[in-house]
Amino acid sequence: MSRTPESSPQETASLELTRTQVDQVLRHALGSGNLSVLLSGHSGAREVFQAARQYLDDVRLSRSLLSGLLILSVFPADRSSLRLADISRDLDMNTSTAHRYLATLLAVGLLARDEATREYRLAHDG
Repeated sequence: MSRTPESSPQETASLELTRTQVDQVLRHALGSGNLSVLLSGHSGAREVFQAARQYLDDVRLSRSLLSGLLILSVFPADRSSLRLADISRDLDMNTSTAHRYLATLLAVGLLARDEATREYRLAHDG
């Protein structure tokens, strides 16, 4: 910015951020990251995902996407951890199938895993 004689002695600057950088700033400011904002910040999100179970056999929809959303919906907003066995039991899902979804969500950073306990939780940007 240009400075005029009437302006403050402190100089000002402008900065342009990419959409990704803005998203990172917002996630950090909200104290959450990734999909945990959706799952914990919007009332009814978990219920919506759980209700989606009825659509798992609808050939017009992506069963994989619905299953991944269902996996995410079982995680508590307080980021407490869950075991694979509990997740597969709660969703009535084969353990190996649940593990594959968990591994995918872990790889893309939506979940975190405690190597000592082998439990999963919603990821955040720390």
